[in-house]
Amino acid sequence: MAGKSNMETQAAEAGQQGERILPRLQGRYRTDIIPAMMKEFGYSSMMQVPNVVKITLNMGLGKEAVGNQNIIRTGQEELTLIAGQKAVVTKSKKSIANFKLRENLPIGCMVTLRRERMWEFLDRFLAVALPRVRDFKGVSGKAFDGHGNYTVGVRDELIFPEVDYDKLDKVKGLNVTITTSAKTDEEGKALLRHLGMPFRN
Repeated sequence: MAGKSNMETQAAEAGQQGERILPRLQGRYRTDIIPAMMKEFGYSSMMQVPNVVKITLNMGLGKEAVGNQNIIRTGQEELTLIAGQKAVVTKSKKSIANFKLRENLPIGCMVTLRRERMWEFLDRFLAVALPRVRDFKGVSGKAFDGHGNYTVGVRDELIFPEVDYDKLDKVKGLNVTITTSAKTDEEGKALLRHLGMPFRN
């Protein structure tokens, strides 16, 4: 058919052959980052190169949500928009009298992304959302857990273009945890740096 772009033609051919089109960042990981990591760490096999396993988004809404179920509902809707996958409500695991919190009460929401959705979210997070942070100077390079996994806190979910400012009842913030197959923080940090994580230290 005349007028088809190369990308559309490739997509059609891939669909006919039953092939999946890789998310952009996943494709770069395979073609550029694996060879770079092998050279940097002296891996003898590409199977030794760490990979991103999953990304967990967690929005803790705390004691305010206990008396206001609307905050839970809007938080779940916002997190679903941000992740591109339905978020689930998280509940308290134990009672805390000082916070008037009983066991099994809704206190937040979360979503776990894997495979294509994980790569697509990470690409949007690095290329679109983080640069929208006001006076952005990079993220801390010290928030690793000792096993190559990294968590970054987002104070304002409005950095995600999917969230509509006019429908926002309150700024909630969230944590983004990137779980990798790295054995050390050094390898995990190198992987995320190659993927485009803007570490400031």
